[in-house]
Amino acid sequence: MGTVDANAQSSSSLIKDFLHKCGGVAVIDGGFATELERHGADLNDPLWSAKCLLTDPHLVRAVHLDYLEAGADIILSSSYQATIQGFKAKGYSLEESESLLKRSVEIACEARDVYYTRCCKSSSDHSTDGKVLKQRPILVAASVGSYGAYLADGSEYSGEYGDAIDLKFLKDFHRRRVQLLAESGADLIAFETVPNKLEAQAFVELLEEEDIKTPAWLSFNSKDGINVVSGDSLSECAAIGESCEKVLAVGINCTPPRFILDLIRSINQVTTKPILIYPNSGESYDGDRKEWVRNTGIADEDFVPYVNKWCDAGASLVGGCCRTTPNTIREIHHALSSRRTV
Repeated sequence: MGTVDANAQSSSSLIKDFLHKCGGVAVIDGGFATELERHGADLNDPLWSAKCLLTDPHLVRAVHLDYLEAGADIILSSSYQATIQGFKAKGYSLEESESLLKRSVEIACEARDVYYTRCCKSSSDHSTDGKVLKQRPILVAASVGSYGAYLADGSEYSGEYGDAIDLKFLKDFHRRRVQLLAESGADLIAFETVPNKLEAQAFVELLEEEDIKTPAWLSFNSKDGINVVSGDSLSECAAIGESCEKVLAVGINCTPPRFILDLIRSINQVTTKPILIYPNSGESYDGDRKEWVRNTGIADEDFVPYVNKWCDAGASLVGGCCRTTPNTIREIHHALSSRRTV
């Protein structure tokens, strides 16, 4: 099977068709920034992982490949914290800033091409070192982080933007980035770590106002297993995604694994769309120190037993977020293999 061309089919069926080809469940990739650091990147910068689009694009490609070889069916571009405003603040021109955004998707697509080449050269679905080398549909999702991610102050984990930030402000902030990523060759747009209802509304209105052809998913984060991090109702947030035809899946990311099951059940009550979940490792983020607190998370072998319970509850796209690794994704891939109908 080749790549999935989002423009060659009705956008409303992209994820469902993809899941059918994957056997009913699909694997999303894992944590990106920590993997870049493991490869030697220095991310002590407001641009965070987006910095590597400038300094180390080969490392970005390498991390994408690591996840594909671990069994990921969907890889996300390194544009979570890449914004035109952020690049311009670092002294780049508008043209350079826009080019870097597009480049994030190009690198992910290049990694997919390299992966397919490796699959063609492999005589089996797995190499001797456990790499998954299997021709299969792979989607590239253009990552769009929240306004809080741009602020780089941890506010995507609180959703507290202040009274000055209204719907119009958020739409204007995200508008050009969404337009560019929609035209970048990505199969879909991943609105990630959405911390409040206001920003969810901004994203779905942008999709409609700009007549965005590339479909999207909407993924929220929670710190209590009940509401999104701002305190807004998860059910109300998920219902915003359900109301937009261009949003093809709704779910949760960057949330401790112990909260996921109840959150899936809550989302299930308000949506008919596929549910995606890619939790973090369970570690806590210290916004003041701008670092993850070690030894507060769970190991891969403890993470994976959750996976089948999440799928039983209704999730069909499963992966990892901050502090998860290709090893985590490899274990998820193996755990889901028995559920696949192909």
